[in-house]
Amino acid sequence: MFRNNVFLFPHRITRTLANLRGPKWKELVESVAQKEETDPEALAFQLMMVQLCGCLKCQPGSYKLSLGCQTCASRTISSLSGTDAALLRRYRKAQEEVNEFLALRHQQSSENVMA
Repeated sequence: MFRNNVFLFPHRITRTLANLRGPKWKELVESVAQKEETDPEALAFQLMMVQLCGCLKCQPGSYKLSLGCQTCASRTISSLSGTDAALLRRYRKAQEEVNEFLALRHQQSSENVMA
C-alpha cells in the first residue's frame, strides 16, 4: 500500500527535481545529486527540502506519506511561488546551518579528545 518512504528527504531522489524550475535551480540540483549523501552540500539540500516539504510532520497514514517522497518533493518545488533566487537563498541559509552544526560537532569532538 505505501511506497518506499523515509521520514526525512531522501538524497536519492534529488536528481528528479532538476527540471522543475529554472536553469540555476537545475544547476544546483545536478551538482548536489552528484555528491555523497553525507557531503555538507547534500546535507544542506536535504535540510532545505525537509523544511520546505514539512517532512518532520509526515506521519504514517497521512495522505502525503501515501504519495511518496518524490511526489511530495516535486509538488512542493513546483508549487513554490517565490523566485528561483529566493529558493537558492534558502539553500545557502541551510548551508550555513549545516556548516555551523558540523563546526560545533568538530569542536566538541576535539574537546573530548583533549579531556
